[in-house]
Amino acid sequence: MTRDHSQLSDRVTMTVCHSHCGGACPLKVHTRDGVITRIEADAEFRACLRGRSYRQRVYAADRLKFPLKRSGDRGSGQFARISWDEALDTVAGQLKRVREESGPEAILFLASIGDVTCLHNPGLTERLLTISGGYSGPWGAASGEGAVFAAMASYGMPSTGNSREDFIKSRLIILWGWNPFVTSGFGRTPHFLAKAKEYGCRVVAVDPRYTDTAALLAERWIPIRPGTDTAMLIAMAYVTITAGLTDNTFIDRHTIGFERYRDYVVGKEDGIAKTPMWAEKITGVSASTIADLAQNFATMKPAALMDGFAPGRTAYGEQFHRAAIALAAMTGNIGVPGTNAPGTACLGDLFPPLQLGPQPWMMISQASNPVDVKSPPRKESPFYMKMPVNYYQGGPSRSRVNRFLLADAILKGRRGGYPADYRLIYMVNINYVNQYANSNKIAQALKSLEFVVIQDQFMTPTARYADIILPTNSMLERNDLTTGGVGPFYGYMNKVIDSSDEARSHYDIACGLAKRLGVSLSDKSEDEWLRQVVINCKDITDYEAFRQEGVHIITLTQPFVCFEEQVRNPATSRFLTPSGKIEIFSQQINDIGNPLLPSVPKYIETWESQNDPISAKYPLQAITTHTRRRAHTQFDNIPWLRELYPQAVWINRVDAEVRGIIDGDMIKVFNDRGDMVVPAKVTERILPGVVDIPQGAWYTPDERGVDRGGCANVLTRDKPSPAGAFPSNTLLVQIEKARD
Repeated sequence: MTRDHSQLSDRVTMTVCHSHCGGACPLKVHTRDGVITRIEADAEFRACLRGRSYRQRVYAADRLKFPLKRSGDRGSGQFARISWDEALDTVAGQLKRVREESGPEAILFLASIGDVTCLHNPGLTERLLTISGGYSGPWGAASGEGAVFAAMASYGMPSTGNSREDFIKSRLIILWGWNPFVTSGFGRTPHFLAKAKEYGCRVVAVDPRYTDTAALLAERWIPIRPGTDTAMLIAMAYVTITAGLTDNTFIDRHTIGFERYRDYVVGKEDGIAKTPMWAEKITGVSASTIADLAQNFATMKPAALMDGFAPGRTAYGEQFHRAAIALAAMTGNIGVPGTNAPGTACLGDLFPPLQLGPQPWMMISQASNPVDVKSPPRKESPFYMKMPVNYYQGGPSRSRVNRFLLADAILKGRRGGYPADYRLIYMVNINYVNQYANSNKIAQALKSLEFVVIQDQFMTPTARYADIILPTNSMLERNDLTTGGVGPFYGYMNKVIDSSDEARSHYDIACGLAKRLGVSLSDKSEDEWLRQVVINCKDITDYEAFRQEGVHIITLTQPFVCFEEQVRNPATSRFLTPSGKIEIFSQQINDIGNPLLPSVPKYIETWESQNDPISAKYPLQAITTHTRRRAHTQFDNIPWLRELYPQAVWINRVDAEVRGIIDGDMIKVFNDRGDMVVPAKVTERILPGVVDIPQGAWYTPDERGVDRGGCANVLTRDKPSPAGAFPSNTLLVQIEKARD
C-alpha cells in the first residue's frame, strides 16, 4: 500500500547536497512552519544516507549558534558567547596587528572544501586576505595531489575522466583502490557501473579490502599489499610488452618516451626485469594473476582502468598514477569510448558544458597575493605555473609550504628553514587537527600560535583550539550553485529554512570583516552573484525556472570521452604537454633533478613498508579508508549514522587470533606518533597483515593523550610524498587488546 504523504508537510523545496563526498545529489526537503520534517531522495539520483540524514545535522545539539571567544586554555573547549561585532572587531584587529608587526607572511590561511559550492566557500576569505594585505598559504591537495602531479606531467592538465554513461561501452573495468558504492565518485557512478555489469562488462577489483563495490560488482577480487600497486602495474606493462600486446599505432601517434619506459620495464636500464614473479614478491599477488589481468586489459578492449586516489595517497604515490597512465596509453585505452584516462577521474575544465563560469570569489578581484608574488617558484613544481592560484591547490610560490608540513613549519618557522615565522592562522571549513597527518603534533602547533580563528558549523576537534569561532550556516540555510561532476548537471542549492540562531553565511562573514579591514569586497547581494554566474552558463536560459526545479540536467547526444578529440585528430588537437602528446617520459620531471621523482614511472619502495626495520616493532600495515558514515570529518557526530556504522578498526581473523582479539573487543592501536583505543572489527574482508582505520573520526584524546575517537591521523606521518601527496596509506602500527 502506498502511503499518502500529502498531509506530512506544507512545503517541498528542491535542493542539492554536495558535502565533499564526491557526489552531488538532488534532495526534496519537506518543511512545515519553517521546520524540516523529512528529506526525500530524488528517484534518479539516489542520495546516500549522509544526505538523507541532513535534518539531524541542521538541528544537532552541538551546532555552533553564536560567535564564541576562548575562555579557558587553548584546546580545552571552554568558550564564552560574544556578539558578532566583538568577534569581527577582534579578528580584524588581530589581522592588522600581525601584519603591522611581522608582515603578511606571518598570517596563515588554511581551508578545505566542505560544501562544494559556487558562492559560499573559502575563496571569499582568500580574496579578502589577498586584497587587504596578503597571507601565507599552503600548497597541495589532500585528496589527490599524486594524481594531479601525474596528470599534469602526462597530459598537461589536471582533469581527466569520461562521463559515467560511458561505462556501459566498456568490456572490462578495473577498479583499482576505488570503492564508489561508498564514496560515490560523482552522481550516478554506482548506477552506471551496475548498468555496465548488466551489459556484460567484466569488473575486477584490486584492493587490500573486499569492498562493498567489489562485493556487488566484481567477478574477481585481487588483494594487494598497500603501497605496492605501482609494482603490479609495471609488471602488467612487462607482460604487455613481452607478449606483443602493445598498441603500437597509439604509442607512435599519441605518446612520447615509451622506449625509455620499456627499457626500465624489461630491465635494460637497471638489469632487473619487472616480471610478474618480481612483482609477486613485492605485492603478494600471484604472478599468474598479474599476467592474466595484463593480458585481459590489453585484449578486452575497450577497457577502463579506474585508478582511485587511495593508492596514490602513499609514499611515492605519484608513481602509481603515472604507471596507470602509461599502461592505459600503451594498450590504447585512452580517448576511446569505453576506456578511461587515468589521473584525477573528474571532468573539471575539460568538459565545456559543465563550466558555470568564474566563481564569485574569482570575480571579486584579480589581484595576486603579495606574499606569493615576492617569492620565486618552487623548483619541484613546474606544473603549477599552468594552474590558477587558489585556496585549494595552492600555487608555485616558494612562500607556500606543503600542507602536511604546516605543523612543523608553525613550530620551527625560519629557524627550521621555512619561509616565515607564523603567528596567526585563519581556518575555514577545515578540521585541521583531525584530517591532516600527525594530529598530536598539529595540536601542539596550534597551541603555540598567538591567535587562531575558525569558521565552522560545529565544535570540531580543531575548533576547540580557536580563540574566536565564527559560526557558519548550513547548505540548507542559504542559496548557492553547484555542478554534478560527471553527472552531468547543474544544481541550484535552494535555501530551505532560515539560519540557526546567529549563524551566518560565508559571504556575510567575509563582507562584515572586509568593512573592518577597510577594503571593499562586494556590493552585490547573494542573488545578484548567483544570477551573474548563471548568465555565463549558455545551457541555462531561464534562471527562475532553474531555481524552481533545482536541477538542470545536461542531455548529451553521446557520453563525453576525455581526450577523444586529441586521439581522433592529433594534428589539430594536441595535449597540453610540451610535446603535445601523452608524456610517458617527462623532461619537465627530469629537469627537477630529484631521483625520487624519476622521469618515467618507477616502483620505489615506501617508507614504513613490510620490509622497513621498524616493522619488527610495528608489524601491521594500516590504511585509512572512507566510510559511509562520513564525508571526511563531516557527519561524524550525526546519531543516526553513528548507530549504523560505529567506528571500528578492520583486522583479519588471522591477525586477531594471534593477539587474542575477538570481534567487538576494545583494542589499542599505536606507533611512535600516538595511540588510540577503539573497537575491533574482525573480518575476512581485509588482507592479513593489513588493518583499516576509517578516516574522519573525531580526535578525542583523554587526559593521558590516548585518542578515544578513532582518529586515524593520530598515527599518520607528517612527511609528504616527493611531489606533495599525503601518504595517509603508508604507516605501520601494532595492535593489542586494550587493558582499560
